[in-house]
Amino acid sequence: MEERRCSFCNRIIEPGTGKLYARRDGTVFYFCSSKCENNVALGRVTRRVKWARKGA
Repeated sequence: MEERRCSFCNRIIEPGTGKLYARRDGTVFYFCSSKCENNVALGRVTRRVKWARKGA
């Protein structure tokens, strides 16, 4: 099974959970929670949010 990570906070997403979002241009985003999904929709940047993991 492929390991997927949240596109916003970089956490590992367990198989069968989370949400996949695909844009019209073919870009695919994976989200572990609605909290991460909403932060992307609001235009927030990961490096400015303290609870999001940086890098690893």
